[in-house]
Amino acid sequence: MLEISARVSIPERELEFITTRAGGPGGQHVNKTDSAVQLRFDYASSPSLPEGYKEALAKMRDHRVLPSGWILIRVESERSQLMNREAAREALVALLQKAGKPVKVRRPTKPSRAAKAKRTDSKTHRGKIKSSRGKVKF
Repeated sequence: MLEISARVSIPERELEFITTRAGGPGGQHVNKTDSAVQLRFDYASSPSLPEGYKEALAKMRDHRVLPSGWILIRVESERSQLMNREAAREALVALLQKAGKPVKVRRPTKPSRAAKAKRTDSKTHRGKIKSSRGKVKF
């Protein structure tokens, strides 16, 4: 069972792990073992994931969240397959927790009169400094 929050958890049977060979340095070990892990999760048809999470994931701009309704996470940072599986699970939990947070609504504000005055004063002061840099006349 993968715990996302106090109310939301995903059973292990909904997660799909695929093992492949990892790339990069490592010599003969890399060429012989399937230590890289790809975690696949079909969030669109998951019965254990609430609709709010599904909508947030669909709107999320993350390369791991596909428009087809799947989440693909590939981990090959560790040498052991077991550690890569655990890292993939943690990445999925972090992604789903991020989707579960409510989006903060931005209320546009305007600068105050004092802030505007301070800005224009600093601009005129800077202009005076720059104008005094001209050629020296004798």
